[in-house]
Order: sequence, then structure tokens, then C-alpha cells
Amino acid sequence: MTAMNEFNLDKMSTELVGGLAQYKIGDPGQEIALNPLIGRPVKLLFKKQINCTHCGTTVKKAYAGGYCYPCSIKLAECDMCILKPELCHFSKGTCREPSWGESNCMIPHYIYLANSSGLKVGITRATQIPTRWIDQGAVAGLPIMKVSTRYQSGVFEKMFAEEIADKTDWRKMLKGQIEEIDLLDKREELFQLFGDDLDSMEGDFGAGQVEILEHENVTLIDYPVLTYPEKVTSLSFDKSESVGGILQGIKGQYMIFDTGVINIRSHTGYRIELVSE
Repeated sequence: MTAMNEFNLDKMSTELVGGLAQYKIGDPGQEIALNPLIGRPVKLLFKKQINCTHCGTTVKKAYAGGYCYPCSIKLAECDMCILKPELCHFSKGTCREPSWGESNCMIPHYIYLANSSGLKVGITRATQIPTRWIDQGAVAGLPIMKVSTRYQSGVFEKMFAEEIADKTDWRKMLKGQIEEIDLLDKREELFQLFGDDLDSMEGDFGAGQVEILEHENVTLIDYPVLTYPEKVTSLSFDKSESVGGILQGIKGQYMIFDTGVINIRSHTGYRIELVSE
């Protein structure tokens, strides 16, 4: 076994090349391509150190997906409105970091349909397509609306979520037995079902704030997986200092080993060493 690098975990970076998701892990500029490691023995060794992903402080426990407690209560990116965009309070003048809000929330967002563990609705910034779909393990994605702010996207997502799930069943997603769904047909069904509401809300937000996307194409995504697990066993550095085995594949933000699966994003800030033959 050969040590390849030591770094603090963050979500794996992704790229869609020829319809196949490509994964990398590690510090910027020193990232390790993971696709070539599939089928080989790989270990992630926890170095018993967790660092805040924002300020770098060493902590015993990470909050809000990789932050120390002080950062989790002061950063805009850790506020509840990130999980529930319809609660955005930027217009009230109470954003934790107005400049961050301007750069990340007061910009165009898409509402989309995807097939991850089944049909789901979601939102993402324009710059995160198709990254967002890959992170969720979706096999297909389709933008259906474009709006001017994150808040607006959250309002529409919440409305559509009355009819369509807005979360992914990660265990089902990792088993790879995903039923084929015609997202174009689902888009038309949704527009017909919520037609009156869409017309009303377009008027409420004002001219040019909402664009209905009726002619976008579906993006199909394949994943580098040799074998999907029949039974999904979750692995964690909170239970073991060493995680690994034969790397069977990668899907979403999960590395799939013959010993189980690990959610890399949920271990943001954990310092690890990657070892492979």
C-alpha cells in the first residue's frame, strides 16, 4: 500500500465527461483522481483531527457540515435559510453577511427535476449544473425554471414539493436500482398541475424575475461503479479510524467499498490520509 496524500476532507469535486461522472479528492491543486482507483484496494486513515472548514480551528465536533461552533452561528452559509431558502431574510436587512448573500443568494437559481432514488425537485445556482445532480447521485436532471434569487427558487421548490419529493433516499440511490423516469413528461404534468399558481406567482415577483423553461434537454449521468451493494452498510470515522477495502465505485458523495459505503461530504473537515496500491 502506498500513501498518496494527507488532507482535510471536503466534498469530492466532480465533472461530467462524456456522460460519466469524474471524481477527485484532496486539497485544491493537489487533488487525486479517484476514477482510476476503482477496483483497487483503497484506505482512508483518520488522523484524529477535525478542522473547521472556514477558519481552520481544530475542533472535537464539527457543526453545520464542517464548521466550528462560532462559525456555525455567525456565517451566512450556515444559516437555516440555506436549508430552507423560502426563509431567506436578506430583504429584511438581517442577513448575517450581506456581501455573501449578494454573491450567493441574490443571483439566478434554477428549479429542476431529477431522478436520484426516484423523482425529486430541487434548486441550485446556475453555476452548479450538473454538479448538483452528480452530488445527489441523480441519473438524470432537467432544469424547469430559472428565477432571479435563491428565495424565489425556495418558494417554487416548496410549492412543487407538495406533489414531488424534495429529498433523496440515499440507500435506494446507492443500490443502483433506479426506475427510469421521463422527466420531460413530468415537467409538463407539473406545469399543468400548478399552472394557475405559476401565473399568480410570476405576477407577484414582477416582470423578468421568473422564466419557465419549456425546451431544456435532459442531462443523463453515468457513475463509475463496478458493483452496487445489495445491502448498504454505512461507514464512519466516528466509529473507526480506518475505512476502506476494494473501491467498488463512487456515486453521489459516497465512496462504495466492498466493506460498506462512506459519505465523504458528511465528514468535511476530518483530516485523513488516502492509501492505495
